[in-house]
Amino acid sequence: MQVKALSDLIRALARADWDTADALVGEIGRSGWVGGLQVIGAAFALAVHRRFEPEATPSEVAAWVAAARSQYQEGDTLPALEMEGLIRAALGEEELVDNVPVETLIAAQVFILGQLLLEARLAPAELDGFVSEAEQLAAEYL
Repeated sequence: MQVKALSDLIRALARADWDTADALVGEIGRSGWVGGLQVIGAAFALAVHRRFEPEATPSEVAAWVAAARSQYQEGDTLPALEMEGLIRAALGEEELVDNVPVETLIAAQVFILGQLLLEARLAPAELDGFVSEAEQLAAEYL
């Protein structure tokens, strides 16, 4: 059930179905995100690597984060530096997330993942492939 809920969350984010995404985050949170960090982390890393070049500069990442946050009234609720650090960590600077609280990490990854998926505008078959790839990648670490 947990992996299905996580896959459903990724699909809801890609469709901008915020009500479903919020309900799924609540459901997954009640179960303690067991395995969730790996699946969301895998999807997050895949999406980051599809959007950013490996040598993306801190300025490019900061500009993307600023633009993503500016689209939402509540954009200031997630810290920009931590969001930038998460993206840069996925690109190889792992030490940038060493001191990020787990709650912030999860919230920022879900937000960024949603923005990257919306930007990618994946067709249903592409989204299915993306979800499958994230599940397979996460299974390697579970």
